[in-house]
Amino acid sequence: MHTKELSIDHQAVINELKKEPLTSFQILKKTQNVSLILVIYNILDELNSMGILKTYVKQNVKYHYIA
Repeated sequence: MHTKELSIDHQAVINELKKEPLTSFQILKKTQNVSLILVIYNILDELNSMGILKTYVKQNVKYHYIA
């Protein structure tokens, strides 16, 4: 599934997404470790490439969730 070790920031995002699907902005607001939206985008891209994360669009808003 994934080949890279998960950082504390990766794990913080995963923990929030285990609860419910969230937008990037919602993830930013809920994670205390990550304070920049660009960092969130990088983490989401990495988790997606690892096969951990999936996304869907509802009413023109992109949501992320754990696969």
